[in-house]
Amino acid sequence: MSSPTIAPAARPVAVDALPPLARRPVFLITGLWLLVVGVACWWYGYFGDELYFLAAADHLAWGYADQQPALPVLAGTMHLLLPDTPFTLRLPALVATAAGVPLAALIAREFGGDRRAQVLTAGAFALCPQILLNGRLLGTMTFDPLLWTVLTWLLVRWVRLRGVGRADDRLLLWAGVVTAVAVQVKFLVLGFWLSCGLAVALVGPRQLLARGKLWLGAGIAVVTTVPTLLWQATHGWPQLGMSGVVNSESRYEGLALLSRWVMLAGVVGAVLLCYGLGRLLFSPGMRPYRFLGVTCCVLALLFLTTGAREYYTVGMYPVLFAAGAVGLQQRRQRVGRPRWSRAAWPVYLLSAALCLPSLTPWPLPVFPGQLANNTGRQWAGLTRDVASELDTLPENKRRHTVVLASSYWTAGALHHFGPEYGLERVYSGSRGYGFFGRPPEDSEATLYVGGGRSSLSPFFAEVDSLGTTENGTRLWLAEGRTASWERIWPRLRGMGMRE
Repeated sequence: MSSPTIAPAARPVAVDALPPLARRPVFLITGLWLLVVGVACWWYGYFGDELYFLAAADHLAWGYADQQPALPVLAGTMHLLLPDTPFTLRLPALVATAAGVPLAALIAREFGGDRRAQVLTAGAFALCPQILLNGRLLGTMTFDPLLWTVLTWLLVRWVRLRGVGRADDRLLLWAGVVTAVAVQVKFLVLGFWLSCGLAVALVGPRQLLARGKLWLGAGIAVVTTVPTLLWQATHGWPQLGMSGVVNSESRYEGLALLSRWVMLAGVVGAVLLCYGLGRLLFSPGMRPYRFLGVTCCVLALLFLTTGAREYYTVGMYPVLFAAGAVGLQQRRQRVGRPRWSRAAWPVYLLSAALCLPSLTPWPLPVFPGQLANNTGRQWAGLTRDVASELDTLPENKRRHTVVLASSYWTAGALHHFGPEYGLERVYSGSRGYGFFGRPPEDSEATLYVGGGRSSLSPFFAEVDSLGTTENGTRLWLAEGRTASWERIWPRLRGMGMRE
């Protein structure tokens, strides 16, 4: 008996004609991903941003100078509910990123992808170096892949159902709800919708913009954003300064940034990404979904011209992976199994071999996604050294000496480990930490952790070096403050890390 013919993946596929979900292999990939990355989470001590989120959780607000409130709330919740370890803090990131594996496969299924296409898409997602980085840490970049995958799946499904006369506008309403959640993590999703709206206006389906539930969903997203916008307005819109910080901290630009976006997709992912983008843009059969390819191009142009980090486009990877995988499926159905397909498994193994070393805590910068490890022991050691230096001061001076950190990472570490060593309060002018409060006016001296003498010399008559801690962090003692903290703090506070 001949095998049933699968409907062309590029055209909208009827509900009853969709290929079955490849549950067993996709969930096997998900389980293996959870196991491997879960073990990797144990290897890493607290990352600097994670310590900052914990500090922000003790200063909850509707907004922050450099982020949205979702991560501090999540970090504080995990700290209250579970034992205080880096692994327990990262559980939401681990689970959320793993959920992207079957969701990526679902996008391939919406395109009409068979079992192989779904597994190929899920595998590309699981082996993507940038997604591996996202999943092993709690960070603002962690939830974008999941939320953007949900958004693109909702849009692809809406287009497919509309193409077979069964449009379900509830999907657009849910897209608004997902956007409302994404905005509480980062404003980056607004770039997606700006690019998507322009793409739909250019290449269709323009009926999307006339759907009432799309705008109702947009209204939900706007309403939930009002509190953080009010916070930004009352604090002088500090988050607008983040674009300059991103520009100054970005290591890549132009063609280097574009190549980095491709490289961070992984070996398998890079092939599917490029092929999938080409199919979305130029394949006649993919015309209903062409707006997604144009969205990717507009996003890339937007990020290249406004300043971007290398992980900003990772949320578009899954839909490109899916389009590429289904394109290979169609080619196989037309011309048979090509000779080069025999190299598929070796390529997968090579991709895994390149990704696994990037999960280790040891510095291996040759691997994309590699992250230098700052273990909890190092952070605790820094806190111990700072507390010891403070204890060497005469008792009267110690009681009137404040601890000021040069960076929000250091401030977060001192805040988290400080109570164990007797440090009651830490201040910093770095990024959002500068909005957590300034030192008291009755302080007589300042123990400055990190940075250089030039950061404090304009505000103090004497800035003396106290040496360095075991990890090389410089310590300074500043005395003879020349103005009130009320006048100093706006000048000391900044969005970057002070050196």
